Amino acid sequence: MKTLIKRSFFVLIAVLGMTTVRAQSVDDIVGKYVDALGGKAVLASVKSLVMESTVDMAGNESPSTTTILFGTGSKFNMDFNGMQIVTCITTTGGWGIQPGQTGPTAFPADIVKASQLQLQVSPLANYAANGYKVELIGKDTADYKLRMTAPNVTLTFFINMKTYLVDKLVSQSGGVQGDRTITFSDYRKTDVGLMFPYAQTLELPQVTLTMTHNKVTVNSTIDPTIFTMPK
Repeated sequence: MKTLIKRSFFVLIAVLGMTTVRAQSVDDIVGKYVDALGGKAVLASVKSLVMESTVDMAGNESPSTTTILFGTGSKFNMDFNGMQIVTCITTTGGWGIQPGQTGPTAFPADIVKASQLQLQVSPLANYAANGYKVELIGKDTADYKLRMTAPNVTLTFFINMKTYLVDKLVSQSGGVQGDRTITFSDYRKTDVGLMFPYAQTLELPQVTLTMTHNKVTVNSTIDPTIFTMPK
């Protein structure tokens, strides 16, 4: 009889455990993700980021700088074998300079629309306020998979079940063929308490880039005129 009671007790605990796992909702996971990043107050305090990095493309290393003034603009500069590569996105448009070009070229509206999510500290954290749709589409051995649908782009977040930080992000957007996959690692806490991935691997349809952030500065003063497209 005691053995039967013990077995029943263990079965009950196991069922309760499974119920808890199944009861994880989108808001539960997103809430824990926000806490893992540092919390709502920390996210609200972040106004700008400057990342000084090394980009490795097929064994060729190049220095780069990414400057983001949230709500205003984002600019990526890379010196590739003496040639400047620039990508800039703002709330009103976007432009870039590629090797071989004599001047900047404006980006199509659909690409700009899909890229403007980077002007937010964390689009997933404020998905409801922004009117984005987020659904839990499954999980694997390590991650919950959340799919977020925003204007002209669909993002799938792989959120670690233990740390609740993003392990991987897969994006699909109009105007660009193929998936873009970013793998994040080496999370460290910045001076303001924001957890940030110092290593990223970007897989594009034709090339793979590895980016190592050597220095991350939060809330430095950014001159918004750096995002203006040169004439």
